[in-house]
Amino acid sequence: MESLRQLYKIGCGPSSSHTMGPKKAAEMFAERCPKAEAFRVTLYGSLAATGKGHLTDVAILSVLDKIAPTEIVWKPDVVLPFHPNGMYFEALRGGKVATEWKIYSVGGGALANETTRLEVPSSIYPMTTISEIKRWCYQEGKTYWEYVQECEGKEIWDYMDHVWTVMCETIERGLNNDGVLPGGLKVSRKASTYWVKSKSYTDSLASRAKIYAYALATAEENASGGVVVTAPTCGSSGVVPAVLYHLSTSREFKRVRILRALATAGLFGNVAKTHSSISGAEVGCQGEVGVACAMAAAAACQLFGGTPAQIEYAAEMALEHHLGLTCDPVCGLVQVPCIERNAVAAARALDANAYATLSDGSHLVSYDKVVEVMNETGHNLPSLYRETSEGGLAKRYVRKSDFGF
Repeated sequence: MESLRQLYKIGCGPSSSHTMGPKKAAEMFAERCPKAEAFRVTLYGSLAATGKGHLTDVAILSVLDKIAPTEIVWKPDVVLPFHPNGMYFEALRGGKVATEWKIYSVGGGALANETTRLEVPSSIYPMTTISEIKRWCYQEGKTYWEYVQECEGKEIWDYMDHVWTVMCETIERGLNNDGVLPGGLKVSRKASTYWVKSKSYTDSLASRAKIYAYALATAEENASGGVVVTAPTCGSSGVVPAVLYHLSTSREFKRVRILRALATAGLFGNVAKTHSSISGAEVGCQGEVGVACAMAAAAACQLFGGTPAQIEYAAEMALEHHLGLTCDPVCGLVQVPCIERNAVAAARALDANAYATLSDGSHLVSYDKVVEVMNETGHNLPSLYRETSEGGLAKRYVRKSDFGF
C-alpha cells in the first residue's frame, strides 16, 4: 500500500482522473519527445465521453501545444480492457509516428499501465486491510494514526501539515467567491450564501449550514479549476476538509489532532484505493464520494476519542450507505450532482460518527468487506453509470433557457 502522499495530492480541478492524471501523462510524454513536430492524443471510454466537460483536452493541450501542434482524438465508444480512462499518445516527426505510449488515468491523479502502476513508490504498509491494522492497534495499545506514523515515519506530519493548510485555504477562498461556475450549466456558487445564513440560525441548524457551506466551498473551487487536495479525488475533495474544518473551528481541536485525524482518514481511503478503486469511471461515485464520506467519518470518530472498533464502524457505515452510487454528471461537468453530494456526504459522515460513537463499536460487516462489495458492485454497474454521462441524471436533464423554461 502506497504512501498517503499518493492519496492526498495537491493540484487543480475539476477532476483528478480526467484533468490531473492526463496533464501529468502529457508532461511525462513531453519529456520523452522534446523535438516532436506534432502530437496526437487519442482519448478512450470515459475520458472521451466526459473529457470536454472535465477539461481533459485543455489539460493536455496546456502542456503539449507549447512544444508542437496537438490533435485530440475522441473515441468514447472504445473502452480499453485495462481501465475506462485510456490514453494513447503519439509523437510525430516527418509525418510518421516516432514515439507512442498507452497509459491510463486510474483515479486520484494516479497513472498506470497494464503491467505496473507508475509513480512507483514502493509499498510501505505491510498490512493493507483495516481488520489487520485494527488487530495491531489493540495488540499494541495504539490507534490508526500511530500505524501511519510507524510506516511513514515522523516526516509524514510535515506533509500532512501542508495538506491541511491547502485544504483550509481552499475553503476560505471558496467562502469568499461568488458568481456562476464555468461550463454552461449556469450553476451559481452557494457556499458564501450558506455560510452567511448559518449566522442567523442556532445550534444544530447552524452547525449543519456551516458543514454544507465548507463542503460547497471546496467543491465549487474544484469545479472552477481551482487548487484542491484529492481526498481521495478532486470530485469528492469537499467532504474530508469540510468535516475537519468544521470541527477545528467549532470545537477548537488543536492542529496536531486534526493532522492525526487526517492521517486516519487517509488510511481508510488508502485501503479502499488498494483493494477496490477510487475512480468514478471504474466503480461509480461510491468510489469517490462514498470513500470520501468513509474517510471523513473515521476522522471525526478519531477526533472524538473513538476506539479502533468505533472508528472502523463509522467508516464502514458511511461507505455501506453509499453502495451503488452512480456517477452520472450532467453535461460531463463536476457540478450536478457532484457539488451537492459533497455537502450531503459531509453531513452524513458526522451522522455515521455519532451513530458509531453511541455504540460499543461491534458490528456485523467489516469495512474491508464493504470495500469488496463496492468493488463488485462498481464493476457490475453498466458503463452509462460510470462517468460517461450516458445515463441517469445526465440523460434526464434538459438544459433550460435563460428564463427557466
